[in-house]
Amino acid sequence: QVQLVESGGGLVQAGGSLRLSCAASGRTFGSTAMGWFRQAPGKEREFVAAIAWLGGIHYADSVKGRFTISRDNGKKTVYLQMNSLKSEDTAVYYCAAAKRGTSSDDDDYDYWGQGTPVTVSS
Repeated sequence: QVQLVESGGGLVQAGGSLRLSCAASGRTFGSTAMGWFRQAPGKEREFVAAIAWLGGIHYADSVKGRFTISRDNGKKTVYLQMNSLKSEDTAVYYCAAAKRGTSSDDDDYDYWGQGTPVTVSS
């Protein structure tokens, strides 16, 4: 079992920044790839970024150059630094623990947090 708790969401103006955190407990965090996904109102959940336990990183094209994923294995926490936010980044952001690799397919993730909402006002 893995428990994931996201925090850091909120309301921000376009061009601003937020940092999301995801605290993990349970399964050995250090050997698990972690990902961030998001779901905007009326849309399907989409991949944002993923990081392997050794630090290999994968981003969605829509966030490259603006978002940075990182992890602290000692604190069992993964972060998503979001800069230059746009209105289209408005969504509920979910942290997930991967079954394997830094996949962009949500079927490859077996544990999910409850989500933290991010609203970007224009």
